[in-house]
Amino acid sequence: MKYKPLGKSGIKVSEIGFGAWTIALNWWGKEIQEDEAKRMLKKAYDLGINFFETADMYGKGKSERLIGEVFKDMRNEVVISTKYGYDFEGVEQIGHKELTQRFDSEFTDHALNKSLERLQTNYVDVYGLHNPKLKHIRDDSIFQTLDKKITEGKIKTYQAALGPAIGWTHEGLEAMDRKNISAVQTVYNILEQTPGNELLENAVKKDVGILVRVPDASGILTGKVDENTKIDEKDHRSVRKGEWIRASLKKVEQLRPIAERNGLNITQLAIKFILSKKGISSVFPTVISVDEIEMFASMSDGNYIPESDMKEIDDVYNTWPSYELKATPQTV
Repeated sequence: MKYKPLGKSGIKVSEIGFGAWTIALNWWGKEIQEDEAKRMLKKAYDLGINFFETADMYGKGKSERLIGEVFKDMRNEVVISTKYGYDFEGVEQIGHKELTQRFDSEFTDHALNKSLERLQTNYVDVYGLHNPKLKHIRDDSIFQTLDKKITEGKIKTYQAALGPAIGWTHEGLEAMDRKNISAVQTVYNILEQTPGNELLENAVKKDVGILVRVPDASGILTGKVDENTKIDEKDHRSVRKGEWIRASLKKVEQLRPIAERNGLNITQLAIKFILSKKGISSVFPTVISVDEIEMFASMSDGNYIPESDMKEIDDVYNTWPSYELKATPQTV
């Protein structure tokens, strides 16, 4: 396992991180039992993964609780990142629809203390704004509160996790201007490089690490999803419609020769493409089994995609049509 700096934070994180939402939600075609979730977390650590990324709303604290139970006696050996901002207490069921967001000082105090309790720790390495909008990024009081938490020793640094879905360009770029933001998290993969490429370019200038989710393009790049796949409406991939899936599969075939000449399958090409980019700190593949953790961890071997092939991928990408990006309404 290779490790990279998390922006200007001084924290080193594994290139492959563990995105811990799947162990608390059945949004990826499988409900993971707690014993299996703990085995997955332990296996990830054994394979060199030190970066565990979650959020308080994942299973109403379930994901945080599981991480806390597994690593309570190993706190200094792992990097824990969690996020806040959704007022989920009292909500009967969390679906895919966004809940009310709060980032005020009182709510931040409450949310952070609850997270620390569930994680069985007195600090988190990375505290994140969960899907902040532009008004939040421009609100000095939010960052004053987070800076205070750094001073208190309750957090080491913080991130802006952009979402939901892909986009939020202005939000990401402006977040990088904040002094203590060490990371910006975004959807990025070999099929969906916008706005990631722009965010990466700015991140290198600002010494901010980019954290990547959905590196497999919702299963297209792992072969889990094809034109015959039936996706349940509860599944997080249900937003991917048939037309998008068919178009994506054609794009994959354009990339296949590049993968084959490097002795890689499409999944390996997809992950190594991201790891070969400057500004990337860690990638969070979507994992639902120990076998998948082993597969993705093995891809962090220090062998990156040659520059000539990276350029060819860029050239192919630039021939594809643009797509809709999400944004705070006033920036549209």
